[in-house]
Amino acid sequence: TAAAAGDPVRAAVGNLVAEGGFPGAVALVRNGGAVSRFGAGYANPATREAAGPHHRFRIASNTKAFVATVVLQLAGEGALSLDDPVERRLPGVVRGSGYAPEKITLRMLLNHTSGVHDPLDPHFFDPYLVKGNRAHVITPSEVIRRSLADPPSFAPGAAVKYSNTGYLLLGKVIEKVTRDDVREEIQRRVLDPLGLRRTDFPLRSPFLPGPHLHGYDLGGQDMTVFSPSYDWTAGAMVSTVDDLATFHRALLAGRLLAPAQQAELERLVPYGEFGAYGAGVETLNLPCPGGSKTVWGNTGAGPGFYSVSMSTEDGSKQIVLALNVYDLAKDVAHEAPLPSSPLPAVAAALC
Repeated sequence: TAAAAGDPVRAAVGNLVAEGGFPGAVALVRNGGAVSRFGAGYANPATREAAGPHHRFRIASNTKAFVATVVLQLAGEGALSLDDPVERRLPGVVRGSGYAPEKITLRMLLNHTSGVHDPLDPHFFDPYLVKGNRAHVITPSEVIRRSLADPPSFAPGAAVKYSNTGYLLLGKVIEKVTRDDVREEIQRRVLDPLGLRRTDFPLRSPFLPGPHLHGYDLGGQDMTVFSPSYDWTAGAMVSTVDDLATFHRALLAGRLLAPAQQAELERLVPYGEFGAYGAGVETLNLPCPGGSKTVWGNTGAGPGFYSVSMSTEDGSKQIVLALNVYDLAKDVAHEAPLPSSPLPAVAAALC
């Protein structure tokens, strides 16, 4: 379109749909004070409902930043310390061959240096993907138990490996320390103060309420209906591009945490040449024409949905991009789960 021709970000997002293999895309782009929101393609190709910024989607691992915010606030209040061993906060929970729960700190769970991995059983998702029971419930406690059935990836603090199970343990810590439902804590501490009314944290219901993107695998199978039970504090939340943009802007600008906890949020552990993990957030070394640029935020990947919420280091530019293909079965098989890379759109917005 003529509008897209003059806007490289709109053109790049449109390209993800036109040539990139995604049925739909929704974006919020901020450059200083100027914000634009737009969709491309379809929220639901079957009904030809156009994708728009009002559509909700599963934010997957973007959830971790909300959870980390609560943990860091509790640290700021003196309710816990990031140096606390998981054994102190969850006695008897981390048990398994090779695990040293008295040496795994809450900080290690936050920045993925704990050595606690996700379930290694390749059949873990079979109830959903093979048997087709999308409402199947796997509780967080069961995920933790199955993760600990195999020895740790490495000794506590010795290396870096992304761990969803680590965030399930942090969810348990929040509930133990506050004696409250973790969803209530997120509501009270983050969603209500920021006015995020379109953000939800489903526990077991496999359905997405209200206007939403439909999510698909690479074969075009609709994956929208999918129990979030196993994902809990690692990735069960649902939101919109606006709500996610508001949250990340507030978090990265230091509006949710005291300075000492903000420093912990931003304390980086490199995981490779492309980026690093902070506490619940990550950085990406974005390839830009003038050289690499460090951007901050999260990515989220889960059955049918992929999202990126990233900001420049100075906070002046921001993009939240939601796409409706992610192939969990391919991911489990260590094959490419996306039809194409969203990086050109992110680079167009942030470089």
